[in-house]
Amino acid sequence: MSHHLRAGADEPLLRAIPPVLAAIRLGGLVPWSSVDYPGHQSAVLFCGGCPWRCGYCHNSHLWRGAADVPWPAVADFLRRRRGLLDAVVISGGEPLAQAQAVEAALRVIRDEGFATAMHTAGVAPRRLARLLPLLDWIGLDIKAPFARYAALTGSRRSGWAARAALDMVLASGVPCELRTTVHSALLPAADVIALVTELRDLGVARLVLKDFRGQGCADAGLVARHRPWLTPALAGRLRAVMPEIVLPACTEHAAAL
Repeated sequence: MSHHLRAGADEPLLRAIPPVLAAIRLGGLVPWSSVDYPGHQSAVLFCGGCPWRCGYCHNSHLWRGAADVPWPAVADFLRRRRGLLDAVVISGGEPLAQAQAVEAALRVIRDEGFATAMHTAGVAPRRLARLLPLLDWIGLDIKAPFARYAALTGSRRSGWAARAALDMVLASGVPCELRTTVHSALLPAADVIALVTELRDLGVARLVLKDFRGQGCADAGLVARHRPWLTPALAGRLRAVMPEIVLPACTEHAAAL
């Protein structure tokens, strides 16, 4: 990807870059995706940095703020994709770790006519509040029953932050998808049921459950400990609690949890 760009009056993306945007730390760019913002043809930008330390994270290389993709390269890419893409997704890492830079990026992206989406775990609710008006869609990661967050994230107040972020997203009216990654050793069946029940009681009608995948996980021991977990019986119990829940494929041979 070329970093040598030509600025001009007809190319707002390439005009003088504000310092806050020039300093954005991006660890990667996926040029096309049809799954990261459902129903849209999107590019995905991966922000570096995250204050939480979830052992099953598949992007742990971004935790400390990788900065492999400069903003001018992103601007050039988006200029060449006008009419081919309809959206840009900000993912991570955790975008809220760089909220000021992400806010500047979202404004530029919207000004250029792209829809905007963001993946977040809601680590900083006040920062999220500033970004919600700039988003057309949000994918919110819900990791566990809120009382169990600290055990998964390593952050004492993470459960409070996630609950506040969820309340904020639900109240905002911004279209969203709530999703949970299930690792059989970290989120046993009882916790999965408790989580789905807790979310239902908060007014959530739809949750996407995803099976842990080992690719990108830095903890080889955790990868080895994962077992099939979704039995037909458990699927039935979850659907009884939340009829619109989205489940991965189940197996008759899932390990007892």
